[in-house]
Amino acid sequence: MTAPRIDTETLRRLPKAVLHDHLDGGLRPATVIELAAAVGHTLPTTDPDELAAWYVEAANSGDLVRYIATFEHTLAVMQNRGGLLRVAEEYVLDLAADGVVYAEVRYAPELNTRGGLTLSEVVETVQEGLAAGMAKAAAAGTPVRVGTLLCGMRMFDRVGEAAELAVTYRDAGVLGFDIAGAEDGFPPADHLAAFERLRAESVPFTIHAGEAYGLPSIHQAVQVCGAQRIGHGVRITEDIVDGKLGRLAGWVRDRRIALEMCPTSNLQTGCATSIAEHPITALKDLGFRVTLNTDNRLVSGTTMTREMALLVEEAGWTAQDLRTVTVNAVKSAFIPFDERKALIEDVILPGYAEAL
Repeated sequence: MTAPRIDTETLRRLPKAVLHDHLDGGLRPATVIELAAAVGHTLPTTDPDELAAWYVEAANSGDLVRYIATFEHTLAVMQNRGGLLRVAEEYVLDLAADGVVYAEVRYAPELNTRGGLTLSEVVETVQEGLAAGMAKAAAAGTPVRVGTLLCGMRMFDRVGEAAELAVTYRDAGVLGFDIAGAEDGFPPADHLAAFERLRAESVPFTIHAGEAYGLPSIHQAVQVCGAQRIGHGVRITEDIVDGKLGRLAGWVRDRRIALEMCPTSNLQTGCATSIAEHPITALKDLGFRVTLNTDNRLVSGTTMTREMALLVEEAGWTAQDLRTVTVNAVKSAFIPFDERKALIEDVILPGYAEAL
């Protein structure tokens, strides 16, 4: 369990859990091309390999306009029932092929209504597609459990509607809630009523914070809004000096508020300078409940296996480190305690023991 290097195939076989992954950021390039042709949407290229490279190049460009444009293309093919069903089903199958055994996928239903679907129809269609994918994955001997987090877009005016959807579908595959979108200039406390509604109905939620904006966003997310997890949270390091934790950092660590960290994505957005120096390693060593995630697999050109490999090769992570963050993720999953416990004891730990 302490070998400094683990081969890629072994990493692929390791059971994985992902808490922070966007549905509209993880489509297959070939699927985008086929669905775009069906709806008459023009893409930068119709070659799958070239399109995949275009996404990563745009994400690495440092040009926010180009980065946002990547989602315009994926969302364009997710505006009808057929497109949503296919994208959701393939999402599950791709995770299963990567060794993921538990996932929470997030998306904003309001972004999928341009074709005439209602918010409820979007949610129900995505759940149907995910169920189909889970059934196929189980039949193939690679079972994976996937639940959804509904997002409200913090810069628009439908956050309350998205929160109400999470309440409505809480027992129908929706596990929780998130706010996404532009972080700087759109503080989470602007949507306090939505979070109060969620707490009143015992619906858990995470909040994107500490990525594009610093400690005040994390403070609001945790202390004002009551988030149980933080999306990214890399800038919590601004409250740590020479290994000494400030009050906010101490609060987050000591109360086991999970940090949904996405190394490759954070490099693309300028929140980290390298995998070797990414805060995830230092925060792990300081005892924070860090988790490893992909964020947007197509846009970042990544997978959970790749994220693990990067940390092993460039940050010196061991199998024990990988097991720790995987267990962390399941401990902080938005499913009941007994189900989390069973997943860790019956799937994660035996899977590591067998693979290694």
